[in-house]
Amino acid sequence: MKKKIALITGGYSGEAVISYKSADTIYHNIDTNKWECYLIDIHPDGWYYKKENGDKIFVDKNDFSITVDGTKINFDAVLVGLHGTPGEDGKLQGYFDCIKIPYTSCNAATSAITFNKRYTVAVAAFAGLHVANSLHLFAGSELTAPQILSQLKLPLFVKPNNGGSSLGISKVNTADELPSAIAKAFKEDNQVLVEEFIKGREFTIGVFKSKGNIIALPITEIISKNEFFDFEAKYEGASEEITPARVEEAVADKIREDAKKIYSIFNCNGIVRMDFIYDEKNGYPVLLEINTVPGQSAASLVPQQVKAMGWSLMEFYTALLDECFN
Repeated sequence: MKKKIALITGGYSGEAVISYKSADTIYHNIDTNKWECYLIDIHPDGWYYKKENGDKIFVDKNDFSITVDGTKINFDAVLVGLHGTPGEDGKLQGYFDCIKIPYTSCNAATSAITFNKRYTVAVAAFAGLHVANSLHLFAGSELTAPQILSQLKLPLFVKPNNGGSSLGISKVNTADELPSAIAKAFKEDNQVLVEEFIKGREFTIGVFKSKGNIIALPITEIISKNEFFDFEAKYEGASEEITPARVEEAVADKIREDAKKIYSIFNCNGIVRMDFIYDEKNGYPVLLEINTVPGQSAASLVPQQVKAMGWSLMEFYTALLDECFN
């Protein structure tokens, strides 16, 4: 008998638009011989399953079930395709734990920590990994530009501390640019991360677990046509993405080794994508951030890496679902 899978999408943030694109890719690459998949929209107006005729069937949040044409459907597992809150920050994971439904992403604690960029690099640094020097700003108690520049060296990156999709990020080359960059980031979040720019090549790598083994996907090098890998570069084609990366094996080994170590240290589960700058001057990767629900749209990096590994997306999503039952 086929297991019933809830593929969750949507969300409560600006990243919802990316969630719908990811869910579309996943939905059309599910092995329907093995899984019975229902697309569930986690929307600010309610959680619902949309029937083919457009009717909305709202989710019973007591047990995360739906009733379709008089038949109650309980889900065996949740495939997480929801970027931003509440699917990437641990809120839904905690809820699914309470009602004992397995899911394909990291648990609530790992999701909450990695959703916060500052806490991510703090834990990574504590574990001996290389990260950029940074400061954590909170709305209402921001440091002034001179205070920041007394602790960090230009150029700087200013980014919302929570969330992803490169929304609200600025590169700051002069002191005059800092206040407007901070204001831009605070429009997206009430916490902001200011970190020193690391000169080097930008790499990203997906890591997942299958049959208990931690597997690193082929590495992608990001060469942005813009000054950095911003929203336009990430989603609108203003970057060159080389998968697999044309990189010396010794460098690739260091990135893979750090990525798998990070996966273990943070107790990750499912597919996770990690972004690094390879500091060529010092000869090591510097962790930028961890994405616990990486994009799965046609333009996204993980699907590129899966194909470069020689797997189909159908095989990949089946492996993720199989693992959440182990």
